[in-house]
Amino acid sequence: MFKYLLNTSLVTAVATIAALSTTALPDRAVAQETQYFPIASSRVGPYSAMGTGYYGAQIDYINYVNMNGGVNGVMLTWQECETEYNAVKTVECYQRLLEKDGQKMVVFDTLGTPGAYAVINRMAEDEVVLAQYGYGRTDAADGRVWPWVFNAAGHYWSQIAVKMRFMAEQEGGVENMAGKKIVHMHIDSAFGREPLPAMRAIAEEWGVDLVEISIPPPGLEQQSQWLQVRREQPDWVTFWGAGSGMNSTGMTNAARVAFPRERLIYVTFGAAEEDMYPAGDSATGTYAMANVLPGMEFPLVASIKEQVYGAGEGNLADESRVGSVYWNRGLGAAVMWIEALKNAQEMHDKVGQAVTGAEFRAGYEALDMSEARLEEIGIKGMIAPFALSCENHEGADGRFAMMQWDGTKFVQVTDWEAPLDPAYIRGLVEESAAKFAADNGLTPRECS
Repeated sequence: MFKYLLNTSLVTAVATIAALSTTALPDRAVAQETQYFPIASSRVGPYSAMGTGYYGAQIDYINYVNMNGGVNGVMLTWQECETEYNAVKTVECYQRLLEKDGQKMVVFDTLGTPGAYAVINRMAEDEVVLAQYGYGRTDAADGRVWPWVFNAAGHYWSQIAVKMRFMAEQEGGVENMAGKKIVHMHIDSAFGREPLPAMRAIAEEWGVDLVEISIPPPGLEQQSQWLQVRREQPDWVTFWGAGSGMNSTGMTNAARVAFPRERLIYVTFGAAEEDMYPAGDSATGTYAMANVLPGMEFPLVASIKEQVYGAGEGNLADESRVGSVYWNRGLGAAVMWIEALKNAQEMHDKVGQAVTGAEFRAGYEALDMSEARLEEIGIKGMIAPFALSCENHEGADGRFAMMQWDGTKFVQVTDWEAPLDPAYIRGLVEESAAKFAADNGLTPRECS
């Protein structure tokens, strides 16, 4: 049930909205300019813990912005469609969400690499930003080839490089990595395979023995894969899973074959409280990569808890999840939307007005999330500072923080760190993007 407050002088109307198509309109929206945002959620199925937290935070932030006067007076509207983290349904939702009440969406966020790959080729034609917040197609970080697709902030090739940096530091330096064995255990999907080009290249350069082990979706059956780990006796395991069921099963199986969790590193999509709790004691000691840190101490998080949930307008049924990894990650994504909208209004002399997709794209590309700006917003320390440009749609040299689960919570064990050689990773990105452009007859745009 969502409330539509059409005008303070009118009687409040209450409507029950279908679960797959939900629209929220702020107070005074009829009388004011509005900007429409789609919510391509995944609240159902094995990945629901991710989706409920991530998209719940996006809706919470939209409500928070509206409660505080909108974006220079422009009120935000939204419509939701359930994808179930399924590529086919993501395309269906994209088509359904593309336009609402005569206004086109300006951004789309699939929270999943398979879904991103399914819609990525529509962005330029439809003039919609594909905001891959730490997921998706990696070579889209080259904005010359992919003007409408962003990896802000940090993509999977940078993430795997930071993981391997961490391993090298634990082993006493890159010179000690020769002959070490790393198992990359991953869900058998575009998401699970995405880091492999960079991982293979680094492993070859360092003399690492890389063993790749795939797990069929949804990833709940892993016994044979962990028996292979026991036979291989690797020095490290990188676990590239999705969904609390798959991720917690990985930790319980690691315990079963006596693989130390202090040698097990999870991807960002396995780095949430909901992934750890089901595994119980088996999770303790597990490392997890973060592109957003959890916590209630960030001023913006506390303000949303006070204002939105205090007014009974919070999107999460369990408000104790506010400040968790997935919720904070969704907040970080939504903050970028609103900052891009502010940029677009200022850049195109449209303060107080809605913007087009092309204008929003320019505003997104102009994102400069400096420490000073993050402090003003109230999320300094929650994400790494970064700035985007025409050429660079990743920003921040791909910085991530390492966390470790202590049995009850995540403890940050490193600062925001980049790959040992960011230029090398960027070279891989540009090489891949150039190949895509050549194979598809595309002329990369010029960036001054």
